[in-house]
Amino acid sequence: MNRSRTTRIAAVAVAATGALALSACGGAGSTSADGGEVNVLMVNNPQMEDLQKLTAEHFTADTGITVNYTILPENDVRAKIGQEFSAQAGQYDVASLSNYEIPTYAQNGWLTSLDEGVVDDADFDQDDILAPVADSLTVDGSVYGEPFYGEGSFLMYRTDVLDAAGVTMPDAPTWDDVAEIAAQVDGAESGMKGICLRGLPGWGQMFAPLTTVVNTFGGTWWDEDWNAQVDSPEFTEAVEFYVDLIREHGESGAAQSGYTECLTNLQQGNVAMWYDSTAATGTLEAEDSPVKGKIGYAPAPVMETDSSSWLYTWAWGIQAAGKNQDEAKQFVAWASSQEYEELVADEYGWERVPAGKRSSTYENADYQEAAAPFYQQTVDAIESADPVSPGVQPRPALGVQFVAIPEFANLATSVSEDISSAIAGQGSVDDALARGQSEAQTIGEKYQQE
Repeated sequence: MNRSRTTRIAAVAVAATGALALSACGGAGSTSADGGEVNVLMVNNPQMEDLQKLTAEHFTADTGITVNYTILPENDVRAKIGQEFSAQAGQYDVASLSNYEIPTYAQNGWLTSLDEGVVDDADFDQDDILAPVADSLTVDGSVYGEPFYGEGSFLMYRTDVLDAAGVTMPDAPTWDDVAEIAAQVDGAESGMKGICLRGLPGWGQMFAPLTTVVNTFGGTWWDEDWNAQVDSPEFTEAVEFYVDLIREHGESGAAQSGYTECLTNLQQGNVAMWYDSTAATGTLEAEDSPVKGKIGYAPAPVMETDSSSWLYTWAWGIQAAGKNQDEAKQFVAWASSQEYEELVADEYGWERVPAGKRSSTYENADYQEAAAPFYQQTVDAIESADPVSPGVQPRPALGVQFVAIPEFANLATSVSEDISSAIAGQGSVDDALARGQSEAQTIGEKYQQE
């Protein structure tokens, strides 16, 4: 695959929505006495909020660098980052980016290479970063992002429910196995459905798990020559399977169920299984979780491929136009370090560590003890993910549960809206994919001409 060709794209900036929520270790625009400042734009998830709380007492105290945080919900922060980086406005030095954005942003010259000042720092230990995560943040041999945490996907299931039903989860389940088990445990307890799968529209909602199903059923959004394949037999079979499984044995209100709703359903005993992110384990296995110790974890189900886990990371990227480059590199090196993970463990416990990125974490006996039910399955999921070749055929761009081009977000969201309607009993999969094929072919023709 020609990575330069496939990531040579000009992203379209989107207008930011929502009001900014500014929370800083020092006031915006202020500087520390001797260390300067760094302005960070990031998503408002719990791990990032822990980072904010720990920064002043540790990073700023050690370096003298004041960190000014702007924290936004995911949809808002993506819009703000797209606007900021495409314009190279320079208001923010660092942003929380994913492995979806970083290849495009790097190729467009919007990011600073981290090869000098982070990767070459022996204390940072770049070789400790899990290879699939590191590779997904590397473009043309240079590193443009360092992970804050990483995740794969796997199948989560109630061991006690399956045991009571006399059902054994295979060590490497297929989707046919999952469908059969879902039927067997549907109604095993009052109000319990067999499985939860995301039906909420969105490229990062429904199509995160669904694209991995497409991959393992032998489908793809485009072939290596950018010919659209959205209405191909393999893509169609995968989507029909997914929709049928939800309609027959899935959660109530599935068309409006995303990650959060499925997490709640499994935790509250409304479903017996869930296929989704490895990041869910911290909630499922928390001390106050009603299903703590009752969840088993199996690899992402497969059909035509050997593995099917997705790969995702919230990572740090430095804006090329940022005014505080040296300070930004120091911040990134700290926020992605093993030292920071140990700090979180000391302050909050190993369960709160933003894991999924370093081999040393999974070799740490303390972490293994705290994360015993899931740590090995999590690292196996991440290491089995293949963003270069996630299916049965060559791909024109990187990505497992997404295609790393800027047009993918709008395309997949549009198609997902029609599929969600099919889940709700309105419209058909064939009609949804026919419309998606037309949109995808227009996008493909653009890349064929480059």
